Amino acid sequence: MAVLVLNSGSSSVKYQLIDATDGRRLARGLIEEVVDHEYALADVIEKLGDAPVEAVGHRVVHGGERFVAPTLIDDAVVDAIESLVPLAPLHNPANLAGIRAARRAWPDLPHVAVFDTAFHRTVPAHAYRYAVPSGWFDDYGVRRYGFHGTSYDYVSARAADALGRPRDELDLVVAHLGNGASMAAIDHGRCVETSMGLTPLEGLVMGTRTGDIDPAVIGHVARASGRSEADVSADLVRRSGLVGLCGDSDMRTVTERARSGDADAELALDVFCHRIVKYVGAYVAVLGGCDALVFTAGIGEHSAEVRRRVCERLGAFGVELDVSANEQHEPVITTPASDMTVMVVPTDEEHAIAEQTARVVEGAPS
Repeated sequence: MAVLVLNSGSSSVKYQLIDATDGRRLARGLIEEVVDHEYALADVIEKLGDAPVEAVGHRVVHGGERFVAPTLIDDAVVDAIESLVPLAPLHNPANLAGIRAARRAWPDLPHVAVFDTAFHRTVPAHAYRYAVPSGWFDDYGVRRYGFHGTSYDYVSARAADALGRPRDELDLVVAHLGNGASMAAIDHGRCVETSMGLTPLEGLVMGTRTGDIDPAVIGHVARASGRSEADVSADLVRRSGLVGLCGDSDMRTVTERARSGDADAELALDVFCHRIVKYVGAYVAVLGGCDALVFTAGIGEHSAEVRRRVCERLGAFGVELDVSANEQHEPVITTPASDMTVMVVPTDEEHAIAEQTARVVEGAPS
């Protein structure tokens, strides 16, 4: 089945036409500086030309508690996704704009929503509940949801394949490290912990997002600066993380600056890696052991320096880095003597969305 995978952002639309059976890319592209998603989708149609499209798969960031699996889109689903906008105000509106435009562009095709939060549906209550008044959970949905779920599902399955073992026999810690970064503890194929929370702000240090922070910081800075709490909160999303620490959000630039002796970049890199190490330790404890630590996404797949710094701090777990394998981005970057295997597994969220879309359309279990 040829599935058109759409990732609709606020100012861009990424698309790939994928054969869901074997992952072949039949077409791909990026529409930038999007003002109107209708025009963007018209551009996509023009670029696709006569290429066959049999179904459309949409990445949707937040599915809340309602959507725990890929879902065939109808008007009621669109309305439900819109009701979740307060939980993902930066992402769901753009996802919805793409869905609406695509349904008008291809009204006779099946459209499927694939949710970033769905893979984390197996996280137990003691891990997803916050220690806040219970009414916040009951009335406002305040809980940990987790994100990057499509990537975790795909990468954990590929890691199991590479290890030659069934996924349901493995305990994995997966680090999805990109401009947005998160981690997950996967117990025999089921997610039991993840670092992002109610929103994609919690957890690891990211390109422009702070990750974990004392929530009292918001009120403190608002009072001290005379700014609104909403304004300060926006800084945690857009002006924090790596860019807040050293002025650059691109890990490649940060690494080069650190190598040249830039103290701010060195600090940013150190804070970034320290947070990962802290989560690895916590997740190994949650799992009761770990068969493999898996790095994925842009930084995880391509930054040998980040992987080196993290692995060198995991000696307590018997991690022994193979320096050459790490520099070459090999699938396994630890020595045979290492007590914990450390892997590099490329993610392919688009292929995963295409596969899940095809299963929904064909009526197979997702």
